Amino acid sequence: MNEVVKQLAELNKTIATMESCSGGAVVNAITNIPGASEVLKFSAVTYDNEFKVKMGVDKDLIDKYSVYSMDVAKNMSLKITEFAGSNYGIGITGKINRADPYNKEGKDNEIFISIYNRDNDKYTTFKLIAISADREKNKEYIVTEIAKKLLAILG
Repeated sequence: MNEVVKQLAELNKTIATMESCSGGAVVNAITNIPGASEVLKFSAVTYDNEFKVKMGVDKDLIDKYSVYSMDVAKNMSLKITEFAGSNYGIGITGKINRADPYNKEGKDNEIFISIYNRDNDKYTTFKLIAISADREKNKEYIVTEIAKKLLAILG
């Protein structure tokens, strides 16, 4: 994330995150970098669907596609960008090797990620498969893969 924060600052761009299964790992990685306050606008950890909806995520998308879908990840990235007024927004939803008794849809090892670029109204989306039984290792994996995608987007 060092390079991501550096490039965002150099480009005078900002970022916001709405994380679910990653539990704030991405924003934590960003805030571990000196100068993060220049680029980070806002972050929300929304484990419960109710709070995704309170943050603007379309309940109809959750009902139609399930909370564990790329459609919801995209909406999360858009809504957090709008809420924060940032250039980029990251939306993360999925399951890290754990069944959800309240949302039974989807595989228990899929993570859906969307990065929204407000400046060109474009989404970069990708799905990860949990790599380990260890949640912490999976969160590190998510952060690493998001950093790679952000660096590619930032050019």
